[in-house]
Amino acid sequence: MESLRERATRAESAEVIGAALAGDETAFGTLVETYRAELRVHCYRMVGSLDESEDLVQETFLRAWRRRETYAGRASFRAWLYRIATNACLDALERRPPRLLPPQMAPMTDPNAPMPPLVEIACVEPYPDRLMPAPDDPAAAVVAKETMELAFIVAIQFLPARQRAVLILRDVLGYPAQEAADLLDLSVAALKSALQRARATLRERLPERRLDWSAPATSSPDEQALLKRYVAAIEHADPDAFTALLREDVRQSMPPYPMWFQGREVFVEGWRPMMVGPAAWGEWRVLPASVNRQPALAAYLKRPGEEAFTGSWLGVFAFRDGLISEITTFQPSFFAACGLPATL
Repeated sequence: MESLRERATRAESAEVIGAALAGDETAFGTLVETYRAELRVHCYRMVGSLDESEDLVQETFLRAWRRRETYAGRASFRAWLYRIATNACLDALERRPPRLLPPQMAPMTDPNAPMPPLVEIACVEPYPDRLMPAPDDPAAAVVAKETMELAFIVAIQFLPARQRAVLILRDVLGYPAQEAADLLDLSVAALKSALQRARATLRERLPERRLDWSAPATSSPDEQALLKRYVAAIEHADPDAFTALLREDVRQSMPPYPMWFQGREVFVEGWRPMMVGPAAWGEWRVLPASVNRQPALAAYLKRPGEEAFTGSWLGVFAFRDGLISEITTFQPSFFAACGLPATL
């Protein structure tokens, strides 16, 4: 069976490119589809949204088709697509503020205060690992070197859009300075200045321990063991079991709502009424998932009188010092993208 690397090489052959540029839709489709997965990751990094990145890849392909006569062959077809995709992202970012997560957008929620009306806000969205470039894809090595962790995605959203593009092209994708400058229509001096400012902002926004921007592709055995105990606490309706798993300053947020809480005691007491007592929500089942190169869990709830377990939340986990330090809880609307069933 032909590998993606072989497919990419064949797709960028002079014969296929020539046919695509001459208006052969089949050849053009073969050519651009080879790069869909990596371009989707690139657009996601730029805009912080899975749904929007899908749309921007489609916009990239449409622009490339309409402007195919502008491809002069001075750079690779892949680089030409990245130029178009980056400009599509820059155009989109002009029309809206950056996506962040609740801790960067709203004050901490008071757990003792009455619950305000829930109003959705535009937040960073999760990116399923199953949509990353396949292991035999030439782009997979680039993605593996750069973390997709939520902390990094949120940090780069603080950068002005063009600085964000510069940093991604240079420090994430490894473009040479001249090539990145040409792609963004900048001088090399201007590009270097933008990169310097972007790196300075990241030093302020990223936790010190994450400044290398790299993370293991899979969680450690100790982290996996913690998650198994976390799952058991949920499925056995034992809120007190959380205590030994969480850092004292654990933080939980629940995008797209502007809600977030901090503190182990707040977390445990928040779970208690949902798990035990007359107001308990019902029975829980939990499946493993993998999102943004971080371990994740998909929770399903069967309320009293119901026959099936229905998707309830998707939690993405971060660890520090051998304990759970942060849980970002997304809506079950992302289950399908993660390859998860809607019900059990």
